[in-house]
Amino acid sequence: MQLILHIESSTTVCSVALSAEGHLLNFIDKQSEGYIHGESLTLMIEELFQKAGRKLGDLSAISYSAGPGSYTGLRIGLSTAKGLCYALSIPLIAIPTHDILFEMARAAYPSSTKNIIAMLDARRTEVYLQSFESSGQVISSLQCALLDQMPPLENLPAIVVGDANLKAKDFWTQKELTWLDTPISAKFQVNPSTKAYSEKKFEDTAYCNPIYLKGANGILL
Repeated sequence: MQLILHIESSTTVCSVALSAEGHLLNFIDKQSEGYIHGESLTLMIEELFQKAGRKLGDLSAISYSAGPGSYTGLRIGLSTAKGLCYALSIPLIAIPTHDILFEMARAAYPSSTKNIIAMLDARRTEVYLQSFESSGQVISSLQCALLDQMPPLENLPAIVVGDANLKAKDFWTQKELTWLDTPISAKFQVNPSTKAYSEKKFEDTAYCNPIYLKGANGILL
């Protein structure tokens, strides 16, 4: 049976999920004002497997939220995933975080034909932004953008999803925008991870890195 562990650590949310044959079995989400990934992630994985009645040795693969996002959070998530993949001799799947945000919007509004604007907070007035059609086709490539310097939004109406929503609302006041403020969760990695597994789109466990866009010092890469 195809059993995949999903790890989300790109924001202050620390989240893990478990799926079998493309179906969500269980998940655990924890959110705090700070980053709890270093102290909580492995304990949450243990709790997840206990709840699901499964063992780590049953795993077929591990997917991780590849970023961009928190520099420290991404490194902790990936290092945890790598360690388990090495120990269990299973493949590693990278899911760009904005693809996970897209899945969240599609799950919340399954019948919508609106475009989807996925954004993560990059501090101050900066955001990591990518836009999609409702079908998943990319409209604008992943970029680091300044909310106070962006031109008027195009491709409206649109659903806006991600942890940058709160500050984006101060700059974007168009009525054609629908705001989805749900925190990110590893459970939304199930669909893209299952597809990647079936297509054998695996990472080189030794050499793969998160998508940073900016370094730990805040400078664009």
